[in-house]
Amino acid sequence: MGSAAQQTLAAALAALSVEFKLPDGFSPDVVAEVEKVIAGHTLPDLDLTALPFITIDPPASQDLDQAMYLERRGSGYLVHYAIADVPSFVPAGGPLDSETRRRGQTIYTPGNRIPLHPVRLSEGAASLFANDPRSAFVWEIELAADGTQSSAHVRRAAVQSVAKLSYAEAQDMLDAGNAPAAFAGTLALLKEIGTKRIELERARGGASLNVPSQEVDFVDGRYVLQFRPALPIEDWNAQISLLTGMAAAQVMLEGKVGILRTMPAPDGDAVADYRMQTVALGKPWAEGVEYGAYLRTLDPSDPKQLALMHAASTLFRGAGYTPFNGTVPEEVTQAAVAAPYAHATAPLRRLVDRFVLAICAALCSGAEAPPWAVQALDELPDIMSASNQLASKVDRAAIDIVEAALLSHKVGTEFDAVVLAGPRQNGHATKAGAARSAIQIADPAVTGYCEGVLEPGTVVRVKLVTADIAKRTVQFVPAAKAPLLGPGATAAGDPLRAGGQRERLGSGAPDLDKLDPRRS
Repeated sequence: MGSAAQQTLAAALAALSVEFKLPDGFSPDVVAEVEKVIAGHTLPDLDLTALPFITIDPPASQDLDQAMYLERRGSGYLVHYAIADVPSFVPAGGPLDSETRRRGQTIYTPGNRIPLHPVRLSEGAASLFANDPRSAFVWEIELAADGTQSSAHVRRAAVQSVAKLSYAEAQDMLDAGNAPAAFAGTLALLKEIGTKRIELERARGGASLNVPSQEVDFVDGRYVLQFRPALPIEDWNAQISLLTGMAAAQVMLEGKVGILRTMPAPDGDAVADYRMQTVALGKPWAEGVEYGAYLRTLDPSDPKQLALMHAASTLFRGAGYTPFNGTVPEEVTQAAVAAPYAHATAPLRRLVDRFVLAICAALCSGAEAPPWAVQALDELPDIMSASNQLASKVDRAAIDIVEAALLSHKVGTEFDAVVLAGPRQNGHATKAGAARSAIQIADPAVTGYCEGVLEPGTVVRVKLVTADIAKRTVQFVPAAKAPLLGPGATAAGDPLRAGGQRERLGSGAPDLDKLDPRRS
């Protein structure tokens, strides 16, 4: 990509803030309040700084929400999971509280982020950096020998992480057996506990989609796109977060006040359609096998199975937030988790977690839920829904821009591509009467559309005919002898608009956004 394309790319990415009306900095009253709060902030009386917590995050992350310390307890385990104490930095009803409700969450774009909180908090005083005492909500979750939860409790405490690790660093240390003594035990137990929790997830019917993530990175002054399979430690790490979210849901349900992350089970028609696709693509989903167990058998290196992984996004629809106060709602389950679940582990980056943590800590201490948190419950679903929609639109637009830029000098080039899905039944049209199919090429790591009705799961030869940075479009046509189906062929779902399969590690984004329906 030449310098002109780089300049066009940079300008297009910068223009996203204007197009989507993204906030630009924080107002003076918010900044003043933050400085005052930081100056007067004190650590909790309970001192757990002797415990060797560690953080495991994408390498560029500075907003560190979570730290863990794992130990054996009898025949089972004790999970210590520290979550950044954001409530102590955000006075209820103040300017920062109002601004965070306006934003909802941190929004990431390649090389940039629009933070939920001023970086003095999110990447400073409240972030769980190594070797700095920090205030945290510390979950202590006891597990039996098989990994099942036997008790859970959360309280505020002072903690101190001893190491900031990337996923790759943690995986390498674990594989090589050369982790420092201070946290070698935690890494070993993360694998042990994570593996057992995955088995429990399978047993209860939970589901995950380990689709290779599409990453945008900024290397040596240039943007790079690549597909990256998740490391095993990422799934083990996710299991600790999921465990904590399930524990938080249990605490709130027992206290009859709080807010859950819920998602209905797939409807019968969606399941039936997906079963037919699995048969057509040669990987039948057998009767009696839970859909989560089936999805874990799919191999993304196989083109047909990769297409099935993308098509499975149609099974995960309708996620939302369910608040309650005094009466437990009828529907409390997040279907992909196959259990009640709450967002409780990312308060630096997501608004709702701050309220969940405050409510859970109060209930665990025997107190009433804080009035400021209870009063916000009914408005949080709309705030988070609007914020999620905005984040998804910005994410999609940014990826489209980078894809077009990386291909801008390759118009006329042919590529091998995997067909992810044929045209939807309601049709995708590049122009009147023209159907198009979803495809994925490997180098550069781009997903896009190709004119024509192509067979999902096949590898086809395509030709790039358009790569327009300003319009955020790339378009392919079949090259000679590309396998085409008849005009009646369809495939459910639109994987390119599912809005969740894309990582943004180059911008420091966490792994909350990968296509993992459990984290939806």
